[in-house]
Amino acid sequence: MTEARSRFDDAERAAVYRVIDERRDMRHFAGGAVEPTVLRRLLQAANAAPSVGLMVPWRFVRVVDPARRESIARLVDLERERTASALDDRGAEFLRLKVEGVRDCAELLVVAITGDRERHVFGRRTMPHMDLASVACAIQNLWLAARAENLGMGWVSLFEPDELAALLDLPAGDEPVAVLCLGPVDRFYERPMLLEQGWAEPPPLEELVDER
Repeated sequence: MTEARSRFDDAERAAVYRVIDERRDMRHFAGGAVEPTVLRRLLQAANAAPSVGLMVPWRFVRVVDPARRESIARLVDLERERTASALDDRGAEFLRLKVEGVRDCAELLVVAITGDRERHVFGRRTMPHMDLASVACAIQNLWLAARAENLGMGWVSLFEPDELAALLDLPAGDEPVAVLCLGPVDRFYERPMLLEQGWAEPPPLEELVDER
C-alpha cells in the first residue's frame, strides 16, 4: 500500500467521526429488509474487529425462523418484567421505555462468546474477560458499519443466557451476550433515546479521563 493510500483525507476522517457521533441504540424499526450483500459487508466488518491473541471468540447467529424470533421476544419480555421488579421505585418508569425491537427489525442476530475460548491463553491468563472485550469490539464494528449503511441497530441484553443458548441449540459452552436488532428505520434519534427519555445522563468527558 502506498503512503498516499494509507492516509485518510479530511473528508474521510470527518465521515468516521460523524458515524461515531451519530450511532444510536435503536429500538424503533420500519420492517423492510437488509440486502444480502449489505448484510455480508456488515458481518465482514464485525469479523475485522481486533481480538486479543487473534482468538476471534465470537459466533454470529442469524435468526431466520419466525417461531424462534417470537420465542426470543418472549424471553426478552419476561426479563423485562424481572428487571422492572428489581428496579424498585423506577420499575414503572422502566416499563414505559421501549427497550427493544425484536419483533419489528428486519434482521435479528444473536452474538455468542464461543465455548472453545478456554484454549486461548494469550491475553487471558491474568485478564480472562478479554474474550468479552473482543466480542464487544466486533459488535461495535457492526454497529458503526450499520450506521454508515443508514441502517439502525439496537443491542438487547434482556435475556437469560442459558435459556437463549438452549433455544438456539448453540454448541456446548457458547454463551450468548447480545441480541442485535438490525434494519431500516424511519429516523435516527437526535440524541440517545435514554437521554431523550430522561432515564440517565452520561458524565462529561472530564470525569472519565484521569491523569496520574
